[in-house]
Amino acid sequence: MTKAVISALVRPLIEGVIPDDMHVVWIGSAEEAQREVADADIAWVDMHDKQAMRDIMLAGERLQWISTLYAGLDHFPVEQLIARGTRVTNGVGVNTIAVAEYAVLGMLSMAKGYADVVRAADRREWLWASPGTVELDETRALIIGYGAIGSAIGDRLRGFGVEVTGVARTARPEKGILGAGEWRARIGEYDWVVIATPSTRETDALIGEAELAAMKDSAILVNIARGECVDQDALIAALKAKTIAGAFLDVTTPEPLPADHELWTLPNVQISMHLSGRAQTRMFQRSASLFAENLGRFVRQEPLINEVDLALGY
Repeated sequence: MTKAVISALVRPLIEGVIPDDMHVVWIGSAEEAQREVADADIAWVDMHDKQAMRDIMLAGERLQWISTLYAGLDHFPVEQLIARGTRVTNGVGVNTIAVAEYAVLGMLSMAKGYADVVRAADRREWLWASPGTVELDETRALIIGYGAIGSAIGDRLRGFGVEVTGVARTARPEKGILGAGEWRARIGEYDWVVIATPSTRETDALIGEAELAAMKDSAILVNIARGECVDQDALIAALKAKTIAGAFLDVTTPEPLPADHELWTLPNVQISMHLSGRAQTRMFQRSASLFAENLGRFVRQEPLINEVDLALGY
């Protein structure tokens, strides 16, 4: 009999699609998951504690398939999963709309200095001039990582009159998409640099001292991918020296960012605490629908949706 270990949080959403001959353990804690996964075939055990998730996956030596609503697998024991032949499906598409909207929100907020507007309102101080006067119209955005989320951001920005250039592994000039080796030489052309890449070893410190130095001094960096994609020390130095105009950071290193961290103190930074994907009411419903579809495919031995190439990390 196939055994599945699944978070009890999603039980009301998927219980009705579980095959009669499948044994499911609905887990409510990391300790329970670690114990039950040892002889399990399937696991869906997403939790905020990523080290706990990693430990659970390491304990699941018999796992054939791991489902996750996360898009990035930076906390997964990838080498061990490859060695075991474990398949992984991720949550690409689940958070696309919410994250894309949040990226545009961040850009508008930076353009208009809206954080200062909110602070003034908290002080009950009436402002007579806008803290920010940038218009998105006729600006240029470079979106590094033109997958589901990156392209959704691009679609929305075009509605604001932004000229969008994407970056993907393979260039597609007819669609305005640069290849992975082309964007660095052109980063100084853009008013917005948006990071929307998957988190892999290849994207660690994707934006570092050299890239920041090559950006316009009026440019804004937007990171809705992973904190590790940016050399944070180099970013802080650039923000303090004002060699770039500012940064909107949905993600940081570490998370949560310590209360005494210097990033909190910089006036040209807005930090949104990795809330982009959570700014919706349908995350669990979408994840459950995806899991239910893949569960049927798994049982029927059909290709799985969103199966990750573990060697590439996405």
